[in-house]
Amino acid sequence: MESEGSQSTVSSADSPHDPCKMFIGGLSWQTTQEGLKDYFCKFGEVKESMVMRDPVTKRSRGFGFVTFADQAGVDKVLAQTRHELDSKTVSFYLFSRIFS
Repeated sequence: MESEGSQSTVSSADSPHDPCKMFIGGLSWQTTQEGLKDYFCKFGEVKESMVMRDPVTKRSRGFGFVTFADQAGVDKVLAQTRHELDSKTVSFYLFSRIFS
């Protein structure tokens, strides 16, 4: 997989039913993959983070994904109703619920 999440397809390893994977929307154009991971690390161990980017311009598409090592990290994120990253309030959903 390319850095900064430039691929937009879901591989077989990225099961849409992974209970530890979260969609993060409303990201600032300045938010990096490292910044996304740094923010969500305070809720639990982050296995993977990615900011989706346009394959041509490399500009952020304004959303990304965070995968926690276990469900406890997801639960802590969901327990907090508001998350602000790079001066923007971000939205978050369980990745598995997007495909429900």
